[in-house]
Amino acid sequence: MLQQLKDAITSRLPELDLVLGWEMGFDPFHATPLYIREAADVERLVVGPWAVHNLATYLPGLKGKKVGIVVKGCDSRSVIQLANEGLIRREDVTVFGLCCDGVVSHRKLREKLPADLGFVEEAQWQADVLRARVAGQEVSVRLSDVLADKCIACCYPNALGADVLVGSERTASPQPVACQESFEALSSAEKQAFWQETMARCIRCYACRNACPMCVCRDHCIATSRDPLWLGQENSPAENFMFQMIHVMHLAGRCTECGECERACPVDIPLLLLRRHMNRVTQDLFAYEAGTTVGQTPPLLTFQVEEAGINERGW
Repeated sequence: MLQQLKDAITSRLPELDLVLGWEMGFDPFHATPLYIREAADVERLVVGPWAVHNLATYLPGLKGKKVGIVVKGCDSRSVIQLANEGLIRREDVTVFGLCCDGVVSHRKLREKLPADLGFVEEAQWQADVLRARVAGQEVSVRLSDVLADKCIACCYPNALGADVLVGSERTASPQPVACQESFEALSSAEKQAFWQETMARCIRCYACRNACPMCVCRDHCIATSRDPLWLGQENSPAENFMFQMIHVMHLAGRCTECGECERACPVDIPLLLLRRHMNRVTQDLFAYEAGTTVGQTPPLLTFQVEEAGINERGW
């Protein structure tokens, strides 16, 4: 699949300003974003379980350029959603889509290893088994044991709307995510108590906001505005929870569940619980799923006096 992708990018590169992909990062367990501008850069390209970043996050900042982008299924939804909202011009973007087998959760991987990721000496995948030497010990880990939760629940393993689709198409087999089911079973008061306790860990670094492909307010973000001052800067569970609630409301009907917010969180706050919960509400009310259909407008960016899914007056 990698060589097929490299060939496709090489053939289209002359008509593009750059192509966004991944290359191996600072250790054997991390890939980082790669800007491909010349044919020689293509050889640094990697794909696979380490290619976790949703590169669509960079697209709004590259508006006006001819850009190629390598996407997994979840990432492709972000490209469609950005185009549907007019935040990018679809005709300026060449989408190199993958048929994805899933990506790792570094949190789960840390739990499987005998030492911190910083002690990894070498690692390689053989089929769906990771074989690594960590602090002098040989370790084998199955991909299915360290898959990101978003991959367990994935309904779109093949990139949607791709100009070039690489790999063998996979059949979706989404499974329930245990932590989500447990969360949804809580009462409203229990959900509130859960977040009050969980948000005590938040350090307000805004990594979740910065990694989100659909969070595009940038310098006008309500969380950092001083005039007007909508949200205090106190690092308390109440203020942190308020920030997250504003964030999730901004994403209602727009979140593509790529999981970048949760991945980027340095203190492992399960932010996707909130995003999925809001998406479920949006689907129930408006029969709408973000980033799955070209040309659709998010329901909260439109207004109708009478919404079919809302019985406002109880009649």
